[in-house]
Amino acid sequence: MSVLPVRLPLDRPASPSRPAPGRPGRTTRAEELRMQLADEITRGTLPPGSALDETALAARFGVSRTPVREALRELVASGLVEARPHRGAVVARPSVARLQNMFEVMAELEALCAGLCALKMAPPERRQLEQLHAEMGELMRLGDFAAYREANELFHTSVYAGSHNDYLIELTLGTRRRLSPFRRAQFRALGRLALSHAEHDRVTTAVLRGDRDGAASAMRDHIAIVHDAYEQYAQTL
Repeated sequence: MSVLPVRLPLDRPASPSRPAPGRPGRTTRAEELRMQLADEITRGTLPPGSALDETALAARFGVSRTPVREALRELVASGLVEARPHRGAVVARPSVARLQNMFEVMAELEALCAGLCALKMAPPERRQLEQLHAEMGELMRLGDFAAYREANELFHTSVYAGSHNDYLIELTLGTRRRLSPFRRAQFRALGRLALSHAEHDRVTTAVLRGDRDGAASAMRDHIAIVHDAYEQYAQTL
């Protein structure tokens, strides 16, 4: 399984209708709803305890209840929504311990991907990773949060693919999907784009050098910092 990065346009922000990085084809309506609701929850627009009625949400977004139900199911898996039997869904706040556990697993999975990537990534993949990293530097300098956030997912997906281990990629993508609302929210922390790019630079440098231990360590540290950035952002809500 190999997913290679592609060039991102630097002269316009990412469009919400563009495909999610790392997934072929168009973003599904359920995925769009999941991301929008997750953003509203992590921004505090939908505070803990807010009722999430399927019928009302379907009317609001002009869709059937099926994509709404799918989106809510994904948000339950992330810990952002609580499903109450016979009483509907409400916005929840994931426990500190659960979020810590999820990020710990994510850090180890991504560290393993980065380490294998340093050993197994083919020369064309290495060049494209280096190019994507350079383009992200330009997005960072432009302060283009939307495009950088999209490119960030593509960067991580490219590292997963570079491990050339299909089972590891499957596990890592599944865990990232659960954590994606928190990873997206952390970019709202002050100065986060520049720090993220510097952390990516350490990962990229180690991968290009074929330094397995260095790449794994840099990625592990990066995910730990992502967790800290989200916690700092959450305290401002």
